Amino acid sequence: MQVDFGRTANDYVKHRAGFPERFFQRLAREDVLRPGLRAVDLGTGTGTVARGLARHGCHVTALDISASMLEGARQLAADERLSIDWRLAPAENTGLPEASVDLVVAGQCWHWFDRAAAAREAARLLVPGGRLVIAHFDWVPLPGNIIEATEHLINGFNPGPLQPYVQFGHGTGLYPAWFKDAAGAGFTGLESFSFDVAVPYTHEAWRGRVRASAKIGASLAPEEIARFDAALASLLAERFPAQPLAVPHRVFALLATRP
Repeated sequence: MQVDFGRTANDYVKHRAGFPERFFQRLAREDVLRPGLRAVDLGTGTGTVARGLARHGCHVTALDISASMLEGARQLAADERLSIDWRLAPAENTGLPEASVDLVVAGQCWHWFDRAAAAREAARLLVPGGRLVIAHFDWVPLPGNIIEATEHLINGFNPGPLQPYVQFGHGTGLYPAWFKDAAGAGFTGLESFSFDVAVPYTHEAWRGRVRASAKIGASLAPEEIARFDAALASLLAERFPAQPLAVPHRVFALLATRP
C-alpha cells in the first residue's frame, strides 16, 4: 500500500481530531511538560502535538516530510497565534544540533518511521535527562460499535491490514514494541500511561476523518474515495443515525529518559 498523507491534507486539517488537552495535562503532571522547554515534534502532520506543546509554553520545532501537511499546520498555528518553527525533514535525520532539546515527541506516527533510526536520532537530539514521548490517539473497535462497522467497510474497499500500526497495537491502542525501540537506543526509566475518551463527531466530520486515513484518502484513487464516502454516508444513516457520534478513542504514551 502506497501511502501519501499529503493527499489527505484538507480533510486531515478540517476533520481529524488531535490529542485531547487531557494528554498534555497528564504530561505536565508527570513533569515531562513545562513552560520553557525546547521541544521537537517528529512527524508533526497538521501540528496537533506541536500546538499543544506551544500552548503549554514550550519553544517548539516541528518536522514532517509532507509540505502540504506542514502548510496546513502553519495555518492552524497562525489561527491561534502560536509561534512554531516548521521544518521539512524526516524523523530519522532531522538536521538539528546534537544535545539541543529537552523534549522529543512523536504523536501518532512512530509506526511510519525507521523506528531504530528515529530512536537513535531522538537520543542524539536530547540533552542528558531529556525525555522522549511516543504517543498514540487511536480509535477503539468494539463489537457492534461505529469503529468496527467503519473498519469493515474500509477493508471492503482496500483489503489487507487495516493500518500499519495494528500489528504493533493489535487493535488495542497499546504498544509494547515501542519499549524495545526506546531501550535499544539507550533510553532508561521507561514507563507508560493510557486512558480512554469519547470524541464527538457529526456524520460529516466522521466521513472526513475516515477519508483522512491511510487506507482511504492516502492510498485510494479519487473515484474509489468518492465511492467509499457514499457507502459510509449510507452506513451512518442506516445504523448510527444519532448525532453527534461518540467515537471511542484511547490515548497511549511511552515516556523514556536519555541518561
